[in-house]
Amino acid sequence: MTKIKLCGLSRPCDMEAANQLLPEYIGFVFVPGSKRYVSPEQAAGLKRYLDPRIRVVGVFVNEECRKVAQLLETHVIDIAQLHGNEGEEYVIRLKALSQKPIVQAFRIDTEQDVLAANRSSADYVLLDSGNGGTGTAFCWELAKKMKRNYFLAGGLDSDNVKRALEILHPYAVDVSSGVETRGYKDKEKMHAFVEAVRNQPE
Repeated sequence: MTKIKLCGLSRPCDMEAANQLLPEYIGFVFVPGSKRYVSPEQAAGLKRYLDPRIRVVGVFVNEECRKVAQLLETHVIDIAQLHGNEGEEYVIRLKALSQKPIVQAFRIDTEQDVLAANRSSADYVLLDSGNGGTGTAFCWELAKKMKRNYFLAGGLDSDNVKRALEILHPYAVDVSSGVETRGYKDKEKMHAFVEAVRNQPE
């Protein structure tokens, strides 16, 4: 069964919705300037509302490596997702500072981007379009060349995720803007997305 990540959660009511739906992952965005930004202190508070069966992914863009490692080691987050220009050297350094899993995001425009994702030493990779959270999809045919587990992101919603899963077999799907209304997470859209994924035939 394809796993689910609901990303960009920022309010206690988002935690309540997640607890009812039990996705495998939720994401906190630690990117200043993002409309979905939460501080480490806010994230720690929100996590207290969260069902412990759900793993917390922290999303970062070019953050100082030790700050990411600190959030991992203090259990504010369980997994780090690198969504900026972090290269292989950064991934190796973060692994040396923390034994927790790392997800490296790749913008997929060409086959070369897929090759780069396949080479990453991160535990998982995430395939996205643009800079993330844009609500647009990339050419899914490119992802057929993936040779490892990956998170599929970029423009997913309850209407198109079924088609994505018919074409591809990702380890997980990642949604943010596709379950929002006027910039905030929408409980009904979250439920529809989760149902669409879980009702797919094996």
